Amino acid sequence: MTQTRFNTASIRNISLGLLGILTMFSHDSCTSKTAFLTSQVVPAARGSVKVKKDNNHNYVIQVHLQNLAEVKRLDPPKETYVVWMTDRETTKNIGQIKSSSNFLSKNLKASFETVSSTKPLKIFITAEEDGNTQVPGLQILATNNF
Repeated sequence: MTQTRFNTASIRNISLGLLGILTMFSHDSCTSKTAFLTSQVVPAARGSVKVKKDNNHNYVIQVHLQNLAEVKRLDPPKETYVVWMTDRETTKNIGQIKSSSNFLSKNLKASFETVSSTKPLKIFITAEEDGNTQVPGLQILATNNF
């Protein structure tokens, strides 16, 4: 009968490998992706929001949209799409998606990414006259809750 012996270095390497795999799976569990609800303003628009925690304990927010109508073609026409975030305390303007050839492709796709120090409870997009507005308007293009 043969006996297999493991030395301390082998056990340590196996443990580190398992710890690495466990860390990868636990990091992915901090990611949530949700689809936007269908919009009354632009019913053909589809999209999703992905929120994940980074190494600095901030939240990376990624928005992807398809079939997005140009804001000038809305009724009434607007100047820009604004992305909003609601956390436990406030609703704030976290950026804008401009409707131009630089930001939207011929397939009317758009994406947006930012970082927040607080966890978002809701992400939504409105059509606005001014991208710097601090209060969301009534033309809500997309919304979701986490």
